Amino acid sequence: MKIVDKFHKYCPCRKKTPTTNRTVFVGNRIPEGHDTNVVEHYLSNYIVSSKYTAWNFIPKNLFEQIQRIANLYFLIVAIIEIFVHTSVSPWTSILPLMFVVVITAIKQGYEDWLRHKADREVNYRESLVLHNGKLRSIKAKDIRVGDVIKVSSNSEMPCDMFILSSSEDDGNCYITTANLDGETNLKTCNSLTETRHLQSEFEFESFIGHIECQQPNADLYRFNGMIHIHDFQGGITTRSVGAENVLLRGSRLKNTAFIYGCAIYTGQETKISMNSRFKSHKYSRVERKMNVYLIFYLTILISYSIIWVIISLCFYSTPKASPANMWYVGGLRDFWSSSSLDQFVVIIEEFLSYMILCNYIIPISMYVTVELQKFLGSMFFEWDIEMFDEISNETAKALTSDLNEELGQVEYLFTDKTGTLTENEMKFRQCSVEGIVYEDVNDQLCVKPNIPGIIPTPLVSLTPALERLFTILALCHAVRLDRLHDQDEERNLTTTVNKHEYQSSSPDEKALVEASAKFGIIYHGKRDNMMLLTVIGRVKRFKLHHTLDFDSIRKRMSVIVENEEGQIHILCKGAETAVFERVSEGDVEAVERHVNDFAVRGLRTLVIADRQLTRTEFFDYDAILTNAKQSIVDREEKLAEAFDAVETKLRLIGTTGIEDKLQDGVPETISALREAGIQVWVLTGDKEETAVNISYSTGHFDHTMLPLSLTKQTTSEECLSTLENCIKLVNVQETKRKHALIIDGKSLSLSLESNSDLLRIVCEECVAVLCCRMSPLQKAIVVKLMKSSSRKPTTAAIGDGANDVSMIQEADVGLGIIGKEGRQAVRSSDYALGRFRFLQRAFLVHGQYFYMRIAILVQYFFYKNVAMITAQLYFTFFSAYSAQSLFNGYYLMFFNITFTALPILLYSLFEMHIPASRLSMQPELYRAIGRNRMMSNWNFLKWNIIGLWHSAVLFFGTYFALAPGNSPFENGQEIGIFDMGTVIMTTCVICVNVKLILETYHFNGIVVGGFIVSIGSYFLMTTIQCIILWPVLPETVTMYGAMQIMLSSGSVWLLIMLLTVTALLPDILIRAISDNFTLLRHAVNEKKVSMPFSGSTSDLLSSSGDIAVSQTIAIADLQESAHLRKLTSDKWSIFGDYALVTKQDANDISFPNPSFGLPREMLSIGAKEPTRGFPMSDEADLSSIEMHQITYSHYVHDNPVFNTDV
Repeated sequence: MKIVDKFHKYCPCRKKTPTTNRTVFVGNRIPEGHDTNVVEHYLSNYIVSSKYTAWNFIPKNLFEQIQRIANLYFLIVAIIEIFVHTSVSPWTSILPLMFVVVITAIKQGYEDWLRHKADREVNYRESLVLHNGKLRSIKAKDIRVGDVIKVSSNSEMPCDMFILSSSEDDGNCYITTANLDGETNLKTCNSLTETRHLQSEFEFESFIGHIECQQPNADLYRFNGMIHIHDFQGGITTRSVGAENVLLRGSRLKNTAFIYGCAIYTGQETKISMNSRFKSHKYSRVERKMNVYLIFYLTILISYSIIWVIISLCFYSTPKASPANMWYVGGLRDFWSSSSLDQFVVIIEEFLSYMILCNYIIPISMYVTVELQKFLGSMFFEWDIEMFDEISNETAKALTSDLNEELGQVEYLFTDKTGTLTENEMKFRQCSVEGIVYEDVNDQLCVKPNIPGIIPTPLVSLTPALERLFTILALCHAVRLDRLHDQDEERNLTTTVNKHEYQSSSPDEKALVEASAKFGIIYHGKRDNMMLLTVIGRVKRFKLHHTLDFDSIRKRMSVIVENEEGQIHILCKGAETAVFERVSEGDVEAVERHVNDFAVRGLRTLVIADRQLTRTEFFDYDAILTNAKQSIVDREEKLAEAFDAVETKLRLIGTTGIEDKLQDGVPETISALREAGIQVWVLTGDKEETAVNISYSTGHFDHTMLPLSLTKQTTSEECLSTLENCIKLVNVQETKRKHALIIDGKSLSLSLESNSDLLRIVCEECVAVLCCRMSPLQKAIVVKLMKSSSRKPTTAAIGDGANDVSMIQEADVGLGIIGKEGRQAVRSSDYALGRFRFLQRAFLVHGQYFYMRIAILVQYFFYKNVAMITAQLYFTFFSAYSAQSLFNGYYLMFFNITFTALPILLYSLFEMHIPASRLSMQPELYRAIGRNRMMSNWNFLKWNIIGLWHSAVLFFGTYFALAPGNSPFENGQEIGIFDMGTVIMTTCVICVNVKLILETYHFNGIVVGGFIVSIGSYFLMTTIQCIILWPVLPETVTMYGAMQIMLSSGSVWLLIMLLTVTALLPDILIRAISDNFTLLRHAVNEKKVSMPFSGSTSDLLSSSGDIAVSQTIAIADLQESAHLRKLTSDKWSIFGDYALVTKQDANDISFPNPSFGLPREMLSIGAKEPTRGFPMSDEADLSSIEMHQITYSHYVHDNPVFNTDV
């Protein structure tokens, strides 16, 4: 950022409140007579996305790091150690703190250096700017608001610009906005008729104009403004401009030789910069628990220090501790004979001494280890080849590493439908006109037969009603073409069927325009507001007067067009709820019936309507719309009012049905997530019937669930009554059926007004919830509703479009699908996936690994510090409460950052307590770690008890073994304090590393090497420390020769081994019992049904008792009257968990009984329409049907529950 920008930003005397609008003079040429008393200052085009500069990096980074509780604590302790005389060197706190701060600063500095590098590339890019009638090449950072800039093909826009002209005759240009929203399709931007003639520097010399527009905002899709063009006679021409006239920084010019534009927003005020703000920080359960642990240990430390001061005061009040007997002890020795002030000083000094002595119970290096673990762990997430999407050629992306472990804690998943559960590949399937339903059969339009089984006959030609329907579809849209046809090409349009490549951000619109072209109504693009169509062989032109854009509130769009005969029509399409209320003519009942029929088939529906306007009506509407468009202030509100006034008295034409194919693996994924204890909610803008049908086809709903409906409510009282009835239903004890809730947007709003708590209770009692007709804001409200539950569940939201951004940002974990609706969702998410099915691996595998690893990491850090520093607490009893340290400062300095750091880091990266394949195949394992169970109070207590046990064994075992009279040397030499401390520390280092080995289930070369390096570095570093007298560290004299002397004794080595085994014996027993119990449980779950078996179905099922059984059989895409045929074999061959069946051997299947059939309650399989499940008869026919495989799992005696994976 330039100095002048910073001056205006921070200097109060120069700071001026911005006006409502900004005025930009094209070419910075101010028209004569214009009021320019105050020229507004705008930011330069210098881009800054970095966080630090060379001069503020150190102070700013230190300030940020010191805000961490642990860092601040250790800084205070280090300061106290400097000014308060203690037996511990200040370097024992300063060096670890420096290590953590330096490592963190290096990491953050490197990330910021990458941002600086990217900024420099943008700021120093060459740009062509018109100055004094000539084009000059300048750096992008030097562009000013008002400059006229020339951009060539394939170049990026250097700032936000208003397009003045282009190389195209019609003044249009084509851009891609992948850097902004991820959309790769071409978009069209339009210049005004009054400016498109500006094609050279000479023509700009005579052009004077100024633009009035909004102050900068972050909305990529909204721009309100006006341009005033001055002529030589003093006249002014004013035109309203919108987002279609603006080129944003980051967009790239395509298929256009050049454009001229005027800079309106520069630098940090461009829309892409305003959208690059850091997202609000989300905290994981583990992170919050770490803070609780930290506060707990701080409380323990303060309490311990207070208690020990009291005990020491009591001790030194006894005759045994009189000054004559304890002449070598300072401070407390003369306490009782000192003045009150001196006593107070002594108490404070002793309190601080005890705190410093045991402050290492708080592991400062844990924080940097956690950061490294999360950062490196997120790389493993991105490298997972099983989450690589070949279709989009995209890998999974971790856009943050702070929430890795939250992937293993999800309880609620909120998912969008279109593009998330479905492919977002729309295909026209059916339409309805004049009460007749037509369907697309092999790219031919046919009348749908009323009798099933009859082959439909293709239409020879379109009826007038169909022609009208497809003409509306070809005109009412926002679809673009890569290139417009010139006049020579137009002569061939009547004789050639042109294959256009349509571009649209809406797959629905693209599908409808393509369907219209397929059936003879071909859209050829737009030139000068003239839309060109071929209608059954004839070229027709329609003048586009106004476009009433689609928005999520109105749920419809309209255009006002004029045909060649001068007739003016409003053409409208939208959701039936948004159109029916505005219809005054047409068979609403028939269309509504067909809309519901289409929805039952899972089709996305749109209702089509039109209205012919008189000239008077058109002029009135034209004035209303023009005034609204020319308004800069509150333009959206005024446009909404204008649209509402125009879209009335419509004539109903018909409806269309579009199919959106399900993504592969969606039913299996939802089934696995539900089995893992994750409640899946589907939030969609589709109508109820469509949404319900999709829910059944995806397995979100199944026919064992009892659906509860909270839809079409009109008042809050009605909602309350419905919710109370739902509560009664879910509380009925006689039924064991699970419940599913269906709620629409309007009913949700009414329920939230006064019944939000009751609504939340109903939702918590349901295993699946479907929210239809949801607006983007309502999606976020639903997520917040469940987040505010008293249980404080962990929520995740996944979507693929801009309408899902608010939901994704509201959830604890936001996931974006790298789909066809751009990258807005991905940009706002924490993790990005190529397909919905990858959620199963992301949650069940990576989520469990991330959570388990970091939960063990955090508790292990506290455990090993308890095991080490508590020995100091015990030693206080034997040191006359003098706050004498048992360990040399060297040990305290390196215990956490060297001797025990590497193994736990490698453990947290590579540990796999359960194989990934088993985690995927047994989703129920996910439940075991839910609600942060591995960091529960009991687990925390368990780790602390183990640490206390280890410390007690190591200290007292060493103390009594090496007590006076028990010399470990042949010459009877006694040992000193630091010799004893060396033995305890050596045993502790070995013990805590072996403890981690006992926690490890997956070993590889790297992990094993980490243990060897860790223990080996201890012996190597300590030996070097003990054989050299370091001049800069005077306290090292107390360690001189300690290691060599102690380890030269075989008795000491034996003692170390005995103490290690004794300390770890409970851990070994716990591991053995736990592993055997797990193996036994797994063996029970994997119990085989003995073969051969002969008997009835009930005999077979009862033989499994309460044990879960998994069986695979062959079934089919069943025809309407298909039944299992009676089979003649007398035995059912079962191999392990699977009955082996193939299509070829269907007639040779061995079953336990000649008349065996699958029991009615076990089977509910979809046929051609997967949502229509039905029970099978006792006998069925397997002949003449295509075979597939279905896996039935989790049969529980007297309560069969089967998950069906087709």
